[in-house]
Amino acid sequence: MSLRHASRAAAVALAAGTLLAAAVPAHATASPAQIATSKANGVAYLKTLQAADGSYASGGLSNEWAFSAFAAAGTAAVDLLPGTDPSKNARTVYRGQLAASSWPSASPVVTDYERAILNSYAAGIDPARVDAGRNLIADLAAYWQTAEPGYWGPSGNFNGTVFGLLALGNARTQAGGQRVPQAVLDVTAAAVRANQHNDGGWNFSKAAGNPTALAQTSDIDMTGAAMASLCAAGVPKTDTAITNAVTFLKGNLNANGSFASMYGANTDSNGWAVSGLNACGIDPQGADFTSSTGKTPVDFLIAQQFKPGGGFKYLPTDTAPSAYASVDGLRAVVGGGFTAAPPAPVTAGAPTWVATSAFTAGTASRVALTVDDGTGNLKVCAVTVTPTGTTTTLGAVLDAATGAAATPSGCVTAVTPSSGTGTITALGGTANAGANSWKVSLDNGAAAAASRATVVNVGDTVSLRYGS
Repeated sequence: MSLRHASRAAAVALAAGTLLAAAVPAHATASPAQIATSKANGVAYLKTLQAADGSYASGGLSNEWAFSAFAAAGTAAVDLLPGTDPSKNARTVYRGQLAASSWPSASPVVTDYERAILNSYAAGIDPARVDAGRNLIADLAAYWQTAEPGYWGPSGNFNGTVFGLLALGNARTQAGGQRVPQAVLDVTAAAVRANQHNDGGWNFSKAAGNPTALAQTSDIDMTGAAMASLCAAGVPKTDTAITNAVTFLKGNLNANGSFASMYGANTDSNGWAVSGLNACGIDPQGADFTSSTGKTPVDFLIAQQFKPGGGFKYLPTDTAPSAYASVDGLRAVVGGGFTAAPPAPVTAGAPTWVATSAFTAGTASRVALTVDDGTGNLKVCAVTVTPTGTTTTLGAVLDAATGAAATPSGCVTAVTPSSGTGTITALGGTANAGANSWKVSLDNGAAAAASRATVVNVGDTVSLRYGS
């Protein structure tokens, strides 16, 4: 299922007479008070979307994106109840849905897991530790493209790579640390850079290496998402890729604060663009994004919000709110990117985070594994292990990876020693030599000498790197 908004097929052309930005007034017009009112009303509307069973996720285009907007607006998912039964809070219900063996479907795609990572993180569910049998980070690792390093899922669906980078860069550990090695983010960021069009933006499909595709007009929405993904990977807003994206967006600003999307003026396109600017620390109400009539992209979004009611319409001509547009609109107006760290709950005794703390003996579980031999030959995979206790070992993970338990295969081809608890002296044909040796880190923490006896806990992202 695509991560793009589904209602675009019904989009209409921009109204006649809409003008592109020209002279820029000194001040933006959406005041802090207006934004605060929009936030309060938007949160109130999204609360009405919660089902009687406490859920936000259902079949088709899911309302689970509401968690990203709620978090950006300061509302914890555990505080969302359809009534008085605390077991029906949105976080508990969503966690149960993600843990189910039937989720996401019999034919999952990479964006299912990316969407779940971004929203479980916002809901206060550690995405690597949903339960003993569900590690969403490992589920994503299974979609690494060995033949095209840096792409996640089929490269033709560039959307999957952008949201892969958004998920891995933004879904940090419970302590706030980066979860995967920078090398993984860097190679994915390189793939995103390679797909930037000549006009400074991006489109949904792969363009890298195709001069005709790179010369095509870019999409407002994907430009917002792609620039946000680069910033999530640590790319500064002064980087040429970001400044070129800003130039593209600035050049497509209309007089009413909307962007000249190929789908017409709409809330989702503005929301994605503004979220991209927010993610990179660029003011969507600054001089660059104030039109000739004094309107900003935030102004347009607030104008799309029903008063009263709080929902956002998709098109300016719509007479009813759209759930998906309401998520995109609210998240952007309150300053959010494509996810946010979970806020502290107000429910007494409720923790900010929930996560499983141990493997279940005899229950198959996935572990995300990265292997960097120091030559730029980076490998990523998901390894299925069946622990015999509440923890497992690096040796057990590597033994499983050399067999048929790694997706994609070939992540690890051989390990020395092949048994016991000793120090690892060779991996995949690269042996310790002189000052260079294999080191291991868990959740991108401090590196230590790699040993078969190294304890691996549930949800740990295991990273091996060869070097001094």
